[in-house]
Amino acid sequence: MQHAKGLFGTHNGQDIEQFVLANDHGMQVSIMNYGATITSIKIPHSDGSLKEITCGFDTFEGYFGDAYVANAPYFGGTVGRYCSQIKDAQFSLGGETYSLAANVGNNNLHGGVQGFDKQIWQAEPFQTTDVVGVEMKLTSPHMEEGFPGNVEVTVRFSLTQDNTLNIEYQAETDQETPLALTNHTYFNLGGFEQGNEAHQVKVHASRKLQLDETGAATGAEITLDGAVDDLRNGKSIGEVHAAMNTGFEHYYLFDKEPFAFAPVAEIHDPNSGLTMEVATSEPGMLFYSGMYTSDELARENGQQFGKYRAFCCETHRYPNGPNIPGSPRSTTKPGEPFVSQTSFTFR
Repeated sequence: MQHAKGLFGTHNGQDIEQFVLANDHGMQVSIMNYGATITSIKIPHSDGSLKEITCGFDTFEGYFGDAYVANAPYFGGTVGRYCSQIKDAQFSLGGETYSLAANVGNNNLHGGVQGFDKQIWQAEPFQTTDVVGVEMKLTSPHMEEGFPGNVEVTVRFSLTQDNTLNIEYQAETDQETPLALTNHTYFNLGGFEQGNEAHQVKVHASRKLQLDETGAATGAEITLDGAVDDLRNGKSIGEVHAAMNTGFEHYYLFDKEPFAFAPVAEIHDPNSGLTMEVATSEPGMLFYSGMYTSDELARENGQQFGKYRAFCCETHRYPNGPNIPGSPRSTTKPGEPFVSQTSFTFR
């Protein structure tokens, strides 16, 4: 197990650091402290090579290119203060209505204009016998992007010897506030040699949340029995794309206790033979197959990204949760810390 730290770039006069975590089997995870962003995950292939399986860039400047800024795919970022969409960019709490930036149509997306993914985190690596990682901290002040309360956030990324990447979130606030954190990494388990439609996906969910025409959740639940997007027994992404005539942007409700840590999904690429297992403490997951990702985006080495080239497993609280009565733990209160864990295991 080992870790390395290097200068990745500068932003507003501050150094941006990148941390490379590696286990004894050759798996590597690179994370920069701008946005607590995963820039790369490389997995040993059967031929001895390392296969890059995530969307990202090898230079800091890549995250500021015209095509990337215009498309705003959030590659690998830690998303907050509240991820996914908040309807009409507003919510009410404690008898007061709060207004947010409308940065996707009339809705608020992923925390607003300067969300957690666009801020510089304080980072500190750590290592034990069996784990190597980096801990990142951020202070979000009261009314930042329109959200109440001063919030202290910690995200711990750790890599184990069994090729598991654990992401643990903790946050405390001095005032009740909406809080939902996730990581926005895009995966292609075949190393982008093909698109993602051959990937086989299994999700342990018999229900999903209804989304309205703007992409915001309404709170209504849809039963998946007999539906083309029921993934409990596993289907290829392409098979479901063809049946729906569109891509995935589904918030699946897991068949487990809402905040119990448990396996929730499995994705397998038959071409590379690589499988990714997802476990989380969150109640659901936004499964996104990249239908809006720009075909103009590519890694510096020519690795092509774009529509249906990679998928996201965004585990988090309900989209639009602050506006859905009874949505579980969509706000965090003083003395009741936000705690969440998601792991990705590669076999």
